[in-house]
Amino acid sequence: MSPSVSAPPPAPGLVPPASAIATIGTNRTTGLLAALVTVLIWTSFIVIARASTDPARGALLLPLDMGMARVCGAFAVLAPWGWWLTRRDRAAGRVDGHAFGGLSPLPFRMTVLTGFFGGALYATFAYSGFAFAPAAHGSVLLPGGLPLWTSLLAVLVLGERLHRERLIGLVLIVGGGLLVGGASLLHALDGSGVWRGDLLFMGASMCWSVYSVLVRRHSLDAVRATIAITVFAFCTYVPIYGLLVLAQLVPSHLGQAGWQFVLFQMVYQGVGTVAISGITFTTMIRYYGPVRSTMITALVPGLSALAAALLLGEALPWNVLAGLALVSAGILFGVRQKR
Repeated sequence: MSPSVSAPPPAPGLVPPASAIATIGTNRTTGLLAALVTVLIWTSFIVIARASTDPARGALLLPLDMGMARVCGAFAVLAPWGWWLTRRDRAAGRVDGHAFGGLSPLPFRMTVLTGFFGGALYATFAYSGFAFAPAAHGSVLLPGGLPLWTSLLAVLVLGERLHRERLIGLVLIVGGGLLVGGASLLHALDGSGVWRGDLLFMGASMCWSVYSVLVRRHSLDAVRATIAITVFAFCTYVPIYGLLVLAQLVPSHLGQAGWQFVLFQMVYQGVGTVAISGITFTTMIRYYGPVRSTMITALVPGLSALAAALLLGEALPWNVLAGLALVSAGILFGVRQKR
């Protein structure tokens, strides 16, 4: 489950200078706005993905079709922006650090690393997980697993230390996540194959955590990092997916769905969940750091459960309410600065 802070990226001709973009995430208001937009988009992503891929609700696209719409929609918006940035850099004498024909504004190695984990692999794991496991599992394991993976990676890679408040926050968040999805996760190994989806969700969460730590370690600009992962995903996911469909190794409903529905998914999955939330999430990391950022996104499991109850008519049992309370308390501890 990842963005101007409250609006889609401006047209290439209206992009602010690099010095202005680089200041994103350096003030409190921008950090708070980035966190709010990220949480709202990630929450709606869970609900829309569930409604769109559930056959009982008349879903028209398969999970891998959704990934295709996500990548193509994001590429249509961000590739021209990346091309403009690289041309401007070259005009200013900065000729190093461009990859994939000048569409990615980051160096080749960094484009591959961030794009592999934060783009192609994350989309493949996340959408494939919905083919095996209910969305309730995704609500818990996609955003809810981020604090654990990111904390571990931040300690190992960044050398960060987890003070007492943050450790308490992690415990509360984990407890809240278990309460929200524990009832369904108990049946993950009942022979229905749900465990495959759970593993895919956990893999997607780990991939996004790796991307988060890479952004922090290399101080990547929010816009350039989001463009880079989109370019890499398009250059890898699209041809591989196309070959698999042509060889009839994977099914596809893209040709059967109406163009309006496909266009909606391209706009929402590509522009919304990639372009907008991708930039706001990266901005949030620059301000809060990877550990506190993923603690903030731990709000998503509880909020997505509430949204599913209101919009999809799903039940809202006591464990969801209690889990949301624990997650909220964990965030209050986790985002506190060490004294």
